[in-house]
Amino acid sequence: MPKKGQQTPRRAIGDPSDPNTLYNWMRRFLEYQRQKHFSPRTIGNRETYLRYFIHWADERGLCYPQEITKPILESYQRHLFMHRKTDGKPLSVRSQHGRIIPIRALFSWLVKNNHLLSNPASDLELPKLDKRLPKAVFTRSEVETILNNIDTTAALGMRDRAILEMLYSTGMRRMEVINLRWDDLDRERGTVFIREGKGKVDRMVPVGDRALLWCDKYMSEARPAFDFSGQEPALFLTNLGEAFTPNRMSQLVRGHIKAAEVGKSGSCHLFRHTCATLMLENGADTRYIQQLLGHANLATTQIYTQVSIRQLKQVHTLTHPAKMKVDRKER
Repeated sequence: MPKKGQQTPRRAIGDPSDPNTLYNWMRRFLEYQRQKHFSPRTIGNRETYLRYFIHWADERGLCYPQEITKPILESYQRHLFMHRKTDGKPLSVRSQHGRIIPIRALFSWLVKNNHLLSNPASDLELPKLDKRLPKAVFTRSEVETILNNIDTTAALGMRDRAILEMLYSTGMRRMEVINLRWDDLDRERGTVFIREGKGKVDRMVPVGDRALLWCDKYMSEARPAFDFSGQEPALFLTNLGEAFTPNRMSQLVRGHIKAAEVGKSGSCHLFRHTCATLMLENGADTRYIQQLLGHANLATTQIYTQVSIRQLKQVHTLTHPAKMKVDRKER
């Protein structure tokens, strides 16, 4: 099994000249998803996990969709449950869940397009996912410490300050800040246009004056030093004059968090969590946070009401009887 960042094995499965093998049906399914404008990341993940399943099936002499039954899929689920990674640890429930979803999607597509009479995965019970809270959220003072720790006397520092200010002000995702173009900022309205966010949905969100100020400073004083061709549309450029890759952006943000020594670790998504949490603690309605973050479902946004603990702590301090008794003794 390849480690994170390594390429998935590309061994053909079964007879490559036979168009009816699971492998060749997978290729048609992925091509269909490209035509429907699924994101390259989604397609890549699905191909990786489908290949794992098809290799497992091929080792058991199962090469065609018609040979796959519900008991076989349940056997594959048990295989995932028992599987151990190179470090000896089991797959997380979320990883097991993620490896089954593409299989369900493939067989659903086969049935929908009359390539298969019945779907063996339709009643497959998926592992129940835990509702996880963000591991950490910055306080306002911690964010200011991180931002003020950046050396903005150099072009790279101006760029990095503008990136972190944008993440903090808008709560946008990593790929959304990478895909920003220099003309996506509307200074008159105080907004930024986010193109093709999650689910390829565009949205317009507000951006703070301080973030705009740092972006303007970066644009006028730093960006020309990186844009060697003068034609690169991306707003934020590497020192090589290229748009950021996801890993490079994560490394940049993680590095500044570590350098500030605030006692918390994370990267771009930590600023997203912090933006939403601090706004909720200051009275913002969850519906506005939903629009800002680009959540399709309000339930996704409501997880931040559980992270926003400060107001609950204040109420607890004022109203819990144990605290009230301590207060009386101190008087």
